[in-house]
Amino acid sequence: MNPIIAIVGRPNVGKSTLFNRIRGGKKAIVADEPGVTRDRNYAEVDWEGRTFTLIDTGGFEPASKDRMFKQMREQCQLAMDEADAILFLMDGKEGITPSDKEIADILRRLNKPVFYIVNKIDGPKHEEKTFEFYGLGVEPIYSISAEHRYGVEELMDDVVTALPSSTEERWDGDATKVAVLGRPNVGKSSLINRLLGYKRVIVDEAPGTTRDAIDTLFERDGRRYVLVDTAGIRRKSRISLRLEKYIIVEALRTIDRCNVAVLMLDSKEGVTDQDARIGGFIHEKGRGCILVVNKWDLIEKDSQTMAESEREMRRHLKFLHYAPILFISALTGQRVKKVLDVIDHVAEQAKKRISTSPLNRYFGEWVESHPPPLYRNRRVKLNYITQVSTAPPTFVIYTNSPGGIHFSYERYLVNQMREHFSFEGVPIRLQFRKKGKEK
Repeated sequence: MNPIIAIVGRPNVGKSTLFNRIRGGKKAIVADEPGVTRDRNYAEVDWEGRTFTLIDTGGFEPASKDRMFKQMREQCQLAMDEADAILFLMDGKEGITPSDKEIADILRRLNKPVFYIVNKIDGPKHEEKTFEFYGLGVEPIYSISAEHRYGVEELMDDVVTALPSSTEERWDGDATKVAVLGRPNVGKSSLINRLLGYKRVIVDEAPGTTRDAIDTLFERDGRRYVLVDTAGIRRKSRISLRLEKYIIVEALRTIDRCNVAVLMLDSKEGVTDQDARIGGFIHEKGRGCILVVNKWDLIEKDSQTMAESEREMRRHLKFLHYAPILFISALTGQRVKKVLDVIDHVAEQAKKRISTSPLNRYFGEWVESHPPPLYRNRRVKLNYITQVSTAPPTFVIYTNSPGGIHFSYERYLVNQMREHFSFEGVPIRLQFRKKGKEK
C-alpha cells in the first residue's frame, strides 16, 4: 500500500500549484479517462522510483471567512489521522500569519514527518523572505517556488526519503479482501454486521496495514474473506466539521488494500457527486466493484421501479457500467446473502485469464468486421493480442501505430471482450505497443 502525503496550509498559499507541480514533475501514474470525475484532489506519483499518494486539501476549504480557523484545524486533524507525511505550505510574500502559527503549533507535536515550506520564493535573491519563518521554532525550513519549480526537487528528494516503507498485508493465501465503501449514513456498518452475521466462523481479527484498523477474517461455505476495515471513517466522528471530500483519504487507503470494493448507495438519495468520486477511485485502482443500493425497503415500488433506478444509476456512473447492481435492505436483511455470492463471482472474474490462441481468434474477427479508422491517412494494423496480467485483466495489443487508436475504438474492443469473456464487475485494461518493440 502506498504511503500518503497531505499538503496543508491556508488558502491561496499555493497548495494546488505545488500539488500539480509534484504530480506532473515526475510522471503521475493516474491517467485521465473519459467519464471519470475530473475534480481530482489526489494523484499517485512516482518520484525517483518511490510511489506515493498525494492529497491536495486545497479543494476542501469553505467559502465562509469566519470558519477559517476551524477549517485549518480540520485539515491538520486529517493529516494527523491519515497521512504518513505532511507538507505544510506557507506564503513567503505574505509572511507569517496567526493561522500559520496555530497550524505549526499543532503539527510540531506529531509523531510523523512534517515539512515546513515557504512558497513563492522565486530564487536565491528572495531567500531572505524565509528568515522570519524560523520564528516558528521549527527547522529545517524549505524555500520553494511551486510555480517556477525552484527548490521543489530538493524538497521532494528529502520527503520520499522520510516516507515509511510499504507494509505487507497480514492476510495472504486465497482469502478475498472486501471493502465496504460509501458516504456517511448509507448503511455501511449495518451491511458489515449482516455479512458477519451470515458467517460460519470468524477465524481471527488482526491489525491491518491501515493505522488502528482491524481486519476481520471469516469463512462461509469453505471460502475465506477478509473484511477490510474502514476505521478511518469511524474515527472521523470526533471531527466536528463533517467535510465530505475528506472521505477520499479513507477510500484510497481502503481501496488500495482490497480485491473487491462494495460501493453502497442510498436508494432514496440516488447517486451523488461523492458516490461518483469514490466510484472513480475504485475504477482507476482497477479493483472489482459491486454497486449495492441500500434502504430499498423504504422505496415505494411498482414493476418498473428497479429497472428505472438501475438506468438512472448507470447514467451517473457510466465508467462503472461493468459493475453488477444489487438492491438490498441491510436493516431487514433483504438480498444481503446475495452480496457475498456476487463478491465471489467478481473475485473470480478478476482472476480470469484467457489463453492466447482463442483470444487472437476472436480478436481477428473483431478487427476484420470493424477495422480501426485511418490515422493520419495511414491504415492502423492490429497484429495480435495477449493477456499480460490479472486483477485487473490487462491485455497488450501490438500494432504499427499505438498512438492512432481512438478511445472509441478501444471501447469497441473492450465491449467485444466483455461480450465473449464477460469479466463482469472488473475493469479491462488495454495497452497498445508498437510491434517488435518492448514497452
